[in-house]
Amino acid sequence: MKEKDGVTSVFALGGLGEIGKNMYVVEHNDEIIIIDAGVMFPEDELLGVDYVIQDVTYLKQNEDKIKALIITHGHEDHIGGITFLETSVKIPVIYASQIAADLIIKKLNDKNMPTDNIVVYDKTTELKFKYMSVEFINTTHSIPDSFAIVIHTPNGVIVHTGDYKFDLTPIGPVADFHKMAKIGSEGVKLLLGESTNALSPGFSASESVVDEALGDIFSKEQTSRIILATFASNIYRIKHIVETCRENNRKIITFGRSMENAIDIAIKDGLIKDKSIFIEPSKAKDLKKQEICILCTGSQGEPLAALSRIANGTHKQVTLMPDDIIIFSSNPIPGNRTSVDHVINKLYLKGVRVYTNEDNESLHTSGHGKQMELELMLRLIKPEYFMPIHGEYRMLKKNIELAEMCGVPKDHSFLCQLGDVVELDKTSVHRAGKVQAGTVYVDGSRIGDVGSVVLKDRTLMSKDGILVTILNIDPVTHTLLIKPNITTRGFILVNENGQLIREIERKVSEIVNKELEHKYNVVDLKNQIILELNMFINQKTGRRPIILPVIMEVKKNKASNN
Repeated sequence: MKEKDGVTSVFALGGLGEIGKNMYVVEHNDEIIIIDAGVMFPEDELLGVDYVIQDVTYLKQNEDKIKALIITHGHEDHIGGITFLETSVKIPVIYASQIAADLIIKKLNDKNMPTDNIVVYDKTTELKFKYMSVEFINTTHSIPDSFAIVIHTPNGVIVHTGDYKFDLTPIGPVADFHKMAKIGSEGVKLLLGESTNALSPGFSASESVVDEALGDIFSKEQTSRIILATFASNIYRIKHIVETCRENNRKIITFGRSMENAIDIAIKDGLIKDKSIFIEPSKAKDLKKQEICILCTGSQGEPLAALSRIANGTHKQVTLMPDDIIIFSSNPIPGNRTSVDHVINKLYLKGVRVYTNEDNESLHTSGHGKQMELELMLRLIKPEYFMPIHGEYRMLKKNIELAEMCGVPKDHSFLCQLGDVVELDKTSVHRAGKVQAGTVYVDGSRIGDVGSVVLKDRTLMSKDGILVTILNIDPVTHTLLIKPNITTRGFILVNENGQLIREIERKVSEIVNKELEHKYNVVDLKNQIILELNMFINQKTGRRPIILPVIMEVKKNKASNN
């Protein structure tokens, strides 16, 4: 993006048109502040992809301008991409609240990456740079230490809401309404407002309602072992579960690495004070079943998570008993419904009783505000201009409608895509071009190696399988020495389709012999085999497996693999 003296630019590298991989950039002259660096988890069609992250080409090109990465809170869609970002771009300092900082340090330590550039902020912190300054506002979310970010620029104040809800009876601190109203009364040029629940009317339920519902089940089920699955990141809920277990004379056994990490951090930061309530699985034999609560991961039906293994009967330390109580204190994330239902059905087949949010909607509440809460934020902040963030486009569009109802003129709102630049000057805010932005796939330890072609091949293999034909050719006499060897995976069973295999062998021989009549090269021969054999197999079966010709050139009793 061409630098313009005196203007402030705002754009998203992630988090628009999607839920996840949040990353927003504020730039003024030679200063860049980055807000959040999250990941997005892949949809089912992204076969083999572990994470989806941002294209940070623009940040690489302007690395010398980067002053800080500021984290709003410690959820994966806001911090999960930090390890990938730091391998690509030098970040001078990462500012994060205490819980988020602890989670980030754990991630970096796991990757043997340095942590000396992490600085913890709180609600009183003020950051000052050459052109811009930053302050923070306490918000309420499903993880402690969540903040909105206020950026003072030469062209006006920008507020980034972070993820939030307005809960008047939260487990943790109440959002700082006073500071929001004060910032709003002083004048806000541009509001970046989250949109996750913009399609949901009303107010979200209070976390205290969930606490009451869980407490009722614990009081009611006094003769059974309880197995409870929830989000490991919902530390406030875990805190309440600990208190509920103490009130009901139950000890807690934890399973799942993310759950164990979250509890360790909660204990370290003083949110959970009674460590004695946690016991090792081996100590369970000394207790009655009604004295045990198993707290585990797997609320989203993840195949390798603790609850899935318990349901499958493959967990090494937990075997289900007929009178066990299973509680899902969660809602399925979009895309996970089938996996969750699969686990629930398996649990029912084991004869246990299952509580879900479908049975009792008070077993879970979102950490994201609904329409009336989004409207309240707009009324408190009173922005001149509005840019919805953190949501699919239908959510962003609805949030713009809510902003209009709250007094923001329609032409003062910006429905943006990734990379779209919104520019602030002394008098107005307007669109101003585009920077490079997009999606990068992480597969194992490799970043960006998986593109559309690779994914297409994986999709084809998952649908129609793969066929390998091995050929022995004399490069001197230009002859096929033996009939082609055909093997398949995910296409057909060779032993049960002898006639088809023989027809494929004859077709390959025909193609090769025709090509060997002329001067040939290995690449052209392979391409011709793929072209003609693909059409032949499609005519015979209606399928299009990936075809891999392997050519062995045999000369003077020596073989080379091409």
